[in-house]
Amino acid sequence: MTPTQCPPDLKQAALNARDLSYSPYSKFRVGAAVLGEDGRIAVGANVENASYPAGICAERVAYPRALMEGLKPVAIAVTSDNHDPISPCGVCRQFLSEFGSDLVVHMVGKERVVTATIGELLPMGFGSKELTG
Repeated sequence: MTPTQCPPDLKQAALNARDLSYSPYSKFRVGAAVLGEDGRIAVGANVENASYPAGICAERVAYPRALMEGLKPVAIAVTSDNHDPISPCGVCRQFLSEFGSDLVVHMVGKERVVTATIGELLPMGFGSKELTG
């Protein structure tokens, strides 16, 4: 899939997922929605923990959920309460790149959406080929 405009239902699903965030420490709510090639959507939100490293990002909640529901992901939308779009963190970029560099990432802000592929966001990602030398 090539980067295109964010489908309205995917954007809305990410916004709705953001409302499910458990972020009592940072108050930084993030929602993510994964679009399958069949049009189904799986969502996730960030979940914090008092032991900060034990928390998990919205993207790493939504994407495995999509896989468990049998979706073949083609795009993910990510949003927060920030005015400007946010991009997936480095860990999420690496995680998402495991499944291919052509996944479309829609970074949703209040007034605009920035779209790129995960390969563009992580151009020299570490993958299985690096493990084999």
